[in-house]
Amino acid sequence: MEFVGQVIYVDNVEETLDFYYQAFGFITCSLSDNAEYGELSTGNVKIAFANHPYAQAHFKQGYIRAHPKQPALGFELRFGCNNLSESYDRAILAGAEPLCPPSQKDAQSYAYVRAIEGTLICLSQN
Repeated sequence: MEFVGQVIYVDNVEETLDFYYQAFGFITCSLSDNAEYGELSTGNVKIAFANHPYAQAHFKQGYIRAHPKQPALGFELRFGCNNLSESYDRAILAGAEPLCPPSQKDAQSYAYVRAIEGTLICLSQN
């Protein structure tokens, strides 16, 4: 068994892909013709976004939707970066909600933002 990807269900796939490009520099590597599903080029493990009707077509059980005005879900995406302050500022300028400015604890430098669809993002210094 191996971890091969993460799919986050969102209201608008294209808007979310554009945000991740503007905020973190990840380019879109695939987008379905009807824009219900798209993937970012993030290395070996892909991050994908699908709209809510796509999710509901694949399984009938309900789920808690991530939403920026609701409490965050109990997970984070972690992105390594070379310049933590620049990366944090770029994310904020792209529309991310600032949660924790660049900080250091136990020899680790990190910052937290919340993406436009409500996902927690940890930026960590490489």
